[in-house]
Amino acid sequence: MRFLFIAGGGAAPVHASAPLASAARTAGHDVIVAAPEENIDLINGLGLPACGVTQLGMADAILKDREGNWLAMPTSEDTEMDFAGRGFARLSAASLQGTQELAERWKPDVVIGGEYNLAAPLVAHRFGLPLVRHTWAIYDRTDVDWLGATDELRPELAQLGLDAIPDANMFVDITPPSVRPDYAEPAQPMRWTAGNPQIPLQPWMYAKGDRPRVLITSGSRSVFIPALGMDFFRPLLDNPLLGKGDVEVVVATSEPLASQIRAEYPDVKAGFVPLDVIAPTTDVAVHHGGGVTVMTLLSAGVPQLVLPEIQYSAIPMRAVDEYGASVTMASHHEPPEDVAAEISKLLAEPSYRERARGLADEIAALPAPAEVIKAIEALV
Repeated sequence: MRFLFIAGGGAAPVHASAPLASAARTAGHDVIVAAPEENIDLINGLGLPACGVTQLGMADAILKDREGNWLAMPTSEDTEMDFAGRGFARLSAASLQGTQELAERWKPDVVIGGEYNLAAPLVAHRFGLPLVRHTWAIYDRTDVDWLGATDELRPELAQLGLDAIPDANMFVDITPPSVRPDYAEPAQPMRWTAGNPQIPLQPWMYAKGDRPRVLITSGSRSVFIPALGMDFFRPLLDNPLLGKGDVEVVVATSEPLASQIRAEYPDVKAGFVPLDVIAPTTDVAVHHGGGVTVMTLLSAGVPQLVLPEIQYSAIPMRAVDEYGASVTMASHHEPPEDVAAEISKLLAEPSYRERARGLADEIAALPAPAEVIKAIEALV
């Protein structure tokens, strides 16, 4: 069969899509991943065939309207959700023509798209193909962001004679059952697995010494969000708790940000580190709340302290906080002494590790991507 995957919207959604696409190839199916040009090298580096379908990048899709005018930044949780939904919709609209041309020439048997890769339902509808939609992280879809995305796509929907985004024939969800919302739609569960790039490993990446290890990361968003650069890391690295030597601090981030951190904080290990490799060595992780970061750490049973740079990132963490595997603070601008107190609590109280380990066990028990491919085969 021919599986057309539609991905993009930053690096993290690509990482989240790669395991299912790789499983399809391993099962013997033909696979092409349609994505924005800015993601093609990443997808190819993960061993997947990719076709660029738009020159528009995620930063411009989120921050500008269709005419290229800068948008006012949102100031509340609901407006952030609406803002994000519309941004992904603009990226999907820009991807639509290229994806349709690819589908017309290649003639796939099924279309598979991430939660907000909304070219997928439109292409599947136009060509009468089965549609599979999958989550990138903990289930967090709400009416606000979905309605914003639908409104943004009115022109494209009208061209297809639609007034709503078509439903999927199969919805695949990676959310651990204990933190899945009661209102979430029925789904085919799938085990979360890592899909991030790899590098040659050094011993400190997969093993640690006697001190507790605190991992700090701001994920792939740091590439295009200034607030997740040194402004995010410096207050944490200046925190007395992390600077007095009782804990080992590791910063996972991209170059050249990592080189700046190494220059200012020579005792800190910093660099691009595969998160799935270092997570099992981590005692507590401090991060911005990105969905793929959260899932990587959950799958390794790591307690998490989340310092969101946007309120939207805190929404899916509420269930994890309530379950007892994480603590989410109001923002990344919290007083240093408050941050230190939360890190100390996560290190000292074994219940956080026990609850995080429980979610890791739930994730491991879900059907593997290879099993989900069999379900898609049956659907087609």
